Amino acid sequence: MNVLKKVSVSRFVPHFRWKHTLPELPYEYSALEPTICREIMELHHQKHHAGYVEAFNSAEEQLREALVNCNPNKVIQLGNVLRFNGGGHINHSLFWENLSPHCTAPSKALESGLKQNFYSKEDFKQLMRDTALSVQGSGWVWLGWHKPSKTMKIAACCNQDPLEATTGLLPLLGIDVWEHAYYIQYKNDRAKYFDALWEIIDWKVVSNRYEKLRSLIEK
Repeated sequence: MNVLKKVSVSRFVPHFRWKHTLPELPYEYSALEPTICREIMELHHQKHHAGYVEAFNSAEEQLREALVNCNPNKVIQLGNVLRFNGGGHINHSLFWENLSPHCTAPSKALESGLKQNFYSKEDFKQLMRDTALSVQGSGWVWLGWHKPSKTMKIAACCNQDPLEATTGLLPLLGIDVWEHAYYIQYKNDRAKYFDALWEIIDWKVVSNRYEKLRSLIEK
């Protein structure tokens, strides 16, 4: 039985198709060597991330059709597909941005914020590391901004669950701890991968994200 009225739903469904696209990396595939080898970067970007983008676009098109055809069961079924592939696209887009082949340092504002929230940069790194190693299976570890309390918090998300939609935190720094991000080079040694990746974090990008969020709140 169709429990939705087609006319009342379809009039609000956009008739255009806006597609998500795979973002270009801000550096060459080999630029992060020796920390992350070219082979990993090519597979990670061209296959894994590209796969999320393709599946996300397909799921959105199926959602549009399900809404037009007033198919609530299909709409519900697509929820997990949208979450997984949409999250994969969002997470990786943020991840590429917060890596850099060049050594950068946190801004004074970010450094001060880290000390206020985590006592020291060393304590912050250790907590991020412990959280990354505690993820069972696949997932992400994040530094996020908690708007209500105006504080930074560390969180882990399983699979490709996006940080903001899952926890309400706004992303400042994301680290991919799926095995496809490191297995070719680091095998099952996630700790070694984390320690190496920490040296190529683009703290300028993280600082800009932090200061932008702070400025929006202060207005």
